[in-house]
Amino acid sequence: MSRIRSVATSVRDRRAFLAATGAVSLSAGIGFALRPDSGGSTVPAADEGRAAIALSSRQAPAAPLMPYTRGTTLGSVAAPRGSAGFRRLGDGPAWQRVVRGDLAAPKAGRGERRTALAAFVQFTDLHVVDVQHPLRYEYLRAQAANAWRPQESLSVAGAVSLVERVNALRGAPVTGSPLHFVMTTGDNTDNNAKTELDWFLKVMSGGRITPNSGDPKHYEGVQNSGLKLYWQPDTDVRDGDKQLGFPKIDGFLAAAVRELRSPGLNLPWYSTVGNHDSLPGGCFAPGDPFFAELAVGGKKLMTLDETVGATVWKNLRKGGDPKGTLLKDMLKSQARKMRSVTPDEGRAPFTAAEYLQAHLDPAHTGPGPVGHGYSQANLAAKTQYYTFRIADDLLGVSLDSTDPGGHYEGSLGTAQLRWLERTLKTAERNKEHVIVFSHHTSKTMRNLREDPNHPGERRHGGDEVLALLGSYRSTLAWVNGHSHKNNITPHPAPGNRSFWEISTASHIDFPQLARVIEVVDNHDGTISLFTTLIESAAPHRTDFADLTQTGLAALYRELSFNAPGSRSTLTGDPGDRNTELVLNKG
Repeated sequence: MSRIRSVATSVRDRRAFLAATGAVSLSAGIGFALRPDSGGSTVPAADEGRAAIALSSRQAPAAPLMPYTRGTTLGSVAAPRGSAGFRRLGDGPAWQRVVRGDLAAPKAGRGERRTALAAFVQFTDLHVVDVQHPLRYEYLRAQAANAWRPQESLSVAGAVSLVERVNALRGAPVTGSPLHFVMTTGDNTDNNAKTELDWFLKVMSGGRITPNSGDPKHYEGVQNSGLKLYWQPDTDVRDGDKQLGFPKIDGFLAAAVRELRSPGLNLPWYSTVGNHDSLPGGCFAPGDPFFAELAVGGKKLMTLDETVGATVWKNLRKGGDPKGTLLKDMLKSQARKMRSVTPDEGRAPFTAAEYLQAHLDPAHTGPGPVGHGYSQANLAAKTQYYTFRIADDLLGVSLDSTDPGGHYEGSLGTAQLRWLERTLKTAERNKEHVIVFSHHTSKTMRNLREDPNHPGERRHGGDEVLALLGSYRSTLAWVNGHSHKNNITPHPAPGNRSFWEISTASHIDFPQLARVIEVVDNHDGTISLFTTLIESAAPHRTDFADLTQTGLAALYRELSFNAPGSRSTLTGDPGDRNTELVLNKG
């Protein structure tokens, strides 16, 4: 680990010098020269010069880097006031750090010996939502509360506030070292819609966003439908949510579709694909012309007979309709009940190639790198997995765990699994360590349906991926999302081949978190992975009269806490939140 240590030290010293001279730029922590990845394609290096002249709104605070808690859940966490009805949020007690020695014994004195090797931020399950999209399942809310959430129309404001939080961080919370990058582990969009992809890329790289589709002047969707199944914020309709204490907020919908601005991240960022990015509805095989026509058309189903809804939900929940045949039949049968909306070609589903092209578009490069991990080689090979250099002896691997055959659960095809094996083998031969990123967790990779684009190719589930990762000492961690829940799992393996699986909660459901991960050499034969959860920059307290961009982001959090069907268990246990995860050095 000597080379990785020297790189981290030199970057930290450079950042300290820049801080002392008041000349902190965005290039700190991203100046590593990236070399060809193990698959043979070259990943472009971040453009340090462009980052250095970025807008002041992107600049990190010019202050000496040191351990800190402010702005993280080590300082304070949003917590409810009262015990019934619509509960307001305020500043709550911090979550303390838990040391986990499941895989290796933590040794005394390591705090004085340790050296920071790398630090980065994980976003996951942002679910940037076009809430007026005709292909959404809102009408199933009676069967599944999360088929429609009252906070969804504010997803863009919430995501921008998360970007603002990262931009304000003073390096890594434990070591104070520079943050190297942000990785988003899938479900960046909600419904495989071009509108959502454009908004997501502008959230991450910066730009002006109008989170509206259809009628450019007005919201057209379930929240002004007059239907009591949904919260009607601007009217006196006594809907089901208002009966639970949800407020009337005049001007809410106009504010929700109003233009806002994202400063973009002040760090390089990388992208991993999720099922909601790849599949219409997050679970149907792509390319169906019926769904494509419905998406851009002028009809939207907003209500459904409960008996019919129960049948549809049963099939969706089990993933038993990968081609959407039953859903199509239902939608055709309900054509007369659909309401008219303004057609919009921007709502069209995007293909895997269009997803890559959008990331490679110079308009969305922001702080870099070009393509955000994806390259022209991915376009040519029709793949969405890649490697990238975190530091001299630390490699990042981004997987594509979605299944084009359909289903919200995932798996890997044989070609990708063999590529991963070669990557791990090369890393071990070069005495490198590896951090793997994917959307799905090991427990949600159980869908082994054949990929229609690769007939005859086997699909491999989470158990096989775990076995492969545990076969190489190079593996430090597998970082993922999908489950919308904080969960950290030790995976022991003989011969110092153990690693940690770090799953992080979403930013659509409460508690709406992201995670900072720091890799540290303890210089005693062990490595520690520090995980620190962060919330968005929006204040915990809300004001229903404050419909500014910041006020909406705060309301986004409070609505998500109060959403019917929300689960308090998504925060996980203390050992799944702020932690020190100890490993024997391979």
